Amino acid sequence: MEVFKQHCQIAEEYHEVKKEIALLEERKKELIARLEQAEKESMDAAQLTKEYAELTEENRTLKLAQTQCAEQLEKLRIQYQKRQGSS
Repeated sequence: MEVFKQHCQIAEEYHEVKKEIALLEERKKELIARLEQAEKESMDAAQLTKEYAELTEENRTLKLAQTQCAEQLEKLRIQYQKRQGSS
């Protein structure tokens, strides 16, 4: 009879341990999913930072080109006005 009681107790403990293992495995899956999401967001942030730097540099270059074109246009207008005035 004592052996049967021990067997029942061990079976009950075994069942509790299996439930705990299942809960821990589920928690592990959740944590892995959160980690993967955090890594993805980190990569996205790094990509956006790089893209921002590239676009900022392109914007600076385009502004410089616009300024140079405006100066060249002004020089051409002055030359045109001088030619019109001397005609």
